[in-house]
Amino acid sequence: MNIVILTGAGVSAESGLGTFREKDGLWTKYDLNEVATPQGFARNPALVHDFYNARRANCRGAAPNAAHHALARLQAGYTKGSVSLITQNVDDLHERGGATGVIHMHGELSRALCAACGHRWDAPQAMAPEDPCPACGAQATRPDIVWFGEFPYHMERIETLLAACDLFVSIGTSGNVYPAAGFAEEARIAGARTLELNLEPSEGMIPFDEARYGPATRIVPDWVEELLAGQA
Repeated sequence: MNIVILTGAGVSAESGLGTFREKDGLWTKYDLNEVATPQGFARNPALVHDFYNARRANCRGAAPNAAHHALARLQAGYTKGSVSLITQNVDDLHERGGATGVIHMHGELSRALCAACGHRWDAPQAMAPEDPCPACGAQATRPDIVWFGEFPYHMERIETLLAACDLFVSIGTSGNVYPAAGFAEEARIAGARTLELNLEPSEGMIPFDEARYGPATRIVPDWVEELLAGQA
C-alpha cells in the first residue's frame, strides 16, 4: 500500500509554531499582504526580511513533537509499500524528527533564493535586503518561500504520487488553501482511500472516508502504531 501524507500547520502547532488563525500569534502582528506576497516584498523588503527572520528564530527554538517523530517511525518501519511525506509547512521539524525525503511544497525557512538569477542556498539566521547573492552578486535575496500568488514547488512530483497512492492522509491542515485542498479529491479519483487526522474537521468540501480528531501529538502516534502493528 502506497501512502501519501500531507501535513499542515496543525502538526507543528504543539511545538510552538503558530497557525494562521492562532490568536496573538506571530501572524496576527503582520498584514499578510505586506509580508507574504511578491508585491509586499517589492514595496518593503526590509519588513519582509524582519518577519521571516522572526519566523526563522521561532523555528530554531522549537523542537519536533510526538507527531513528527511518529511519522518518521512510519517511514522507517512501514514495509508494505511506500510512505511519501508532503508538507505545507516551511519549518524543518519533520526532518529534525527523523523524516527523510520531505517534499516542501511551500519552500523552507532554512533556504534563501535570489530573485535575480534563481540561485538557492542555505539561509543565514538573519537576512537583509542588502545581502548579495553568492552566485551573481545581486542584492535581490529573499526567503525561499512560496508566497501568496506564487506556484507551489514540486507539483509534478506530487501529482504523480497522488495518482499512484492507495491511502491519502491529511494531517493538521485547514483544507481551504489550494492546490493542497484538492489533493484528497485527486487521490480519491485515482482510487485511494482518504483519512483526515486533525484537531477539528477541516473546511474542505469533500468528506474523507475516515476521520479522527484530537491533538496531533495523540492521534498521529496512535494511528501510526496501529498501522505498524497491523503489519505483523
